[in-house]
Amino acid sequence: MINLLHGDCLEQMKTLEDNSVDSIVSDPPYGISFMAKKWDYDVPSVEVWKEAMRVLKPGGHALIACGTRTQHRMVVNIEDAGFEIRDVVSWIYGSGFPKSLNIGKAVDKLQGNERRVVGKSLSHGKAFNSKVPGVVGTNPNEKAADETKGNSPHEGWGTALKPSSEFFTLCRKPLSEKTVAANVLKWGTGGINIDGCRVGTSGATKKVNTDECRDSLGKYGDGLNGGTVSKLDKGRFPANLIHDGSEEVLELFPESKPNESAARFFYCAKASKKDRDEGNNHPTVKPTALMSYLCRLITPTGGVVLDPYMGSGSTGKAAVREGFSFVGCELDPDYYEIAKARVNHSQ
Repeated sequence: MINLLHGDCLEQMKTLEDNSVDSIVSDPPYGISFMAKKWDYDVPSVEVWKEAMRVLKPGGHALIACGTRTQHRMVVNIEDAGFEIRDVVSWIYGSGFPKSLNIGKAVDKLQGNERRVVGKSLSHGKAFNSKVPGVVGTNPNEKAADETKGNSPHEGWGTALKPSSEFFTLCRKPLSEKTVAANVLKWGTGGINIDGCRVGTSGATKKVNTDECRDSLGKYGDGLNGGTVSKLDKGRFPANLIHDGSEEVLELFPESKPNESAARFFYCAKASKKDRDEGNNHPTVKPTALMSYLCRLITPTGGVVLDPYMGSGSTGKAAVREGFSFVGCELDPDYYEIAKARVNHSQ
């Protein structure tokens, strides 16, 4: 079942029945005026999340994306609506570009100071192959700008860090029953799909020695009192961290075993050009693989996923591919048409 609603999500969700969806996976406005877009002027209000919680089944989970600057505002509104905050899933990537003011350059311009040219670079930070000293990049057809340096004490100072992470708040609608088990039996919601989202699942068996068993006893449910045993290697327990596999991100992980430092965490690169699909010009599109993993993590088999801020339909596309039903709302008519094409194509 696919139900795509065109209009303001607060009004559109009022047409949905109480307790009618199993999960919410959404990438709403971050409230940072991204690219001066009108729709990104603020994070969703408490009223929006109250309406979303009304249509969510008791015990149903939500994963709501946000950036680092306004995460606090997003979480407060979600919590004030009545959701229980359970965790935050961090998506770490290496392809972000710092939007930082070069203070030394700005001061020199203000004071009329001269700056010496030390090389050339592309304004967006992508490199191109060149034999010219000081020139960096990958595309020789792009015009390079002078890279300059001054002598003021303000040289080397800026105003922003390189963006390398976004957060998904994991929250849950309060249970209607006294226990999670009872809630799951009544509504089908309340838990997280651990085995379905394990990382590096091989299905093979591995030997577990006495020390490993003793160390994990009482922590992970696989502790035994001595001896070496064989057990099914179901994969690593899903963590609250996802990485994009880029070299600069992998370098941040400590090496515990060869080629295993980052393998314990789910890997998902940023959306590729192919993943965006023809005609998808949404500036903040999320990769399908990421949204598929998140949908699978919190949605029961055959369940319904809701996205109040559908955008270009990445969540809907992912939900359908995972075998879930989908309900999505989108205000912008252009993005709505793109989402409709992508979601229906996936079906």
